[in-house]
Amino acid sequence: MSASEENTETAVPCVLITSCDRGFNEEELIKQILNSKTLPDPSKREESVAWYPWTINNKYYTADVRICVVPTTFQMSSEIAQSMQAFIAYFDSTVKDGLEKLHPWISVVEDLAPEVLILVCDRVCENGVTRHEAQQWCLAHAFELVELNPQELPDEDDDFPESTGVKRIVQALNANVWSSVEMKDGHNQGFGLMSSLVAARHNNPHAHNCQDPPSSSLPAEDPLVNEGGNQTETTTNTGSQGGALIDAMTDLDIQELANLTAGDADVDNFERLFTKLKEMKDKASSLPHEQRKVHAEKVAKAFWMAIGGDDDEIDGLSSGEES
Repeated sequence: MSASEENTETAVPCVLITSCDRGFNEEELIKQILNSKTLPDPSKREESVAWYPWTINNKYYTADVRICVVPTTFQMSSEIAQSMQAFIAYFDSTVKDGLEKLHPWISVVEDLAPEVLILVCDRVCENGVTRHEAQQWCLAHAFELVELNPQELPDEDDDFPESTGVKRIVQALNANVWSSVEMKDGHNQGFGLMSSLVAARHNNPHAHNCQDPPSSSLPAEDPLVNEGGNQTETTTNTGSQGGALIDAMTDLDIQELANLTAGDADVDNFERLFTKLKEMKDKASSLPHEQRKVHAEKVAKAFWMAIGGDDDEIDGLSSGEES
């Protein structure tokens, strides 16, 4: 393989899937995600590590990604590390120490900070890992818990029932803004915020999308980021955590708004958008005054650019330049 071909493959983002349960094979979850009884031929295989091609094709965009099976941290490589944008870990919830087997992956996830973090099990177990224990672990490490076969299903009478199982995993992966994304015609203008978020993410190396983590779980700084001349180096952990909090909240808010504003202009969608805006206001109100202004400014700028506004017209509106 030539160097150019290798660089092309490396540029394709990947979803890393690992299983910490010897009784559950990663490929089984991949088949469920792809909604296929058989796996496609791997685009690459190195011993127990395999890369499977997947094209995400939804209403708004297409994106070529690779689903990468990595059984243990010892199989991690620089290629995987550079391309990983989502991390999915399966664990055995029927045993008390099921979550402990995930420990080797924590430092990897904290260093690489993939945009999507999902913890998967068949279902929580009162005699093994309880729902409370699993949720506390997820809160501590900024993961989302997904049960493939939950005992309690969402209320069918709920106006906006939550997705569960593999459907929720696919939904989360579709909601991510991949580096390989190609917006479809008709969805890269107007209130379609996805393209603006793509540009913002890749122009801002500090932006990390997450599954609504608590502020205490966000890393103080990203060890893999070269801060460059446009960033002022933070001198305290408090400052670093504050910046990480703003970036993470902004990414999440804009992405959720993208899903709502790019949808059909019906009453239900408007009500959900209104509810989301209120949630954003409540969430931002817990921030210190200066951080709250920065958060509001970033979201407003993303909206402005998404509806075709000129970036030059809002360059002087930074909260740091106010008199």
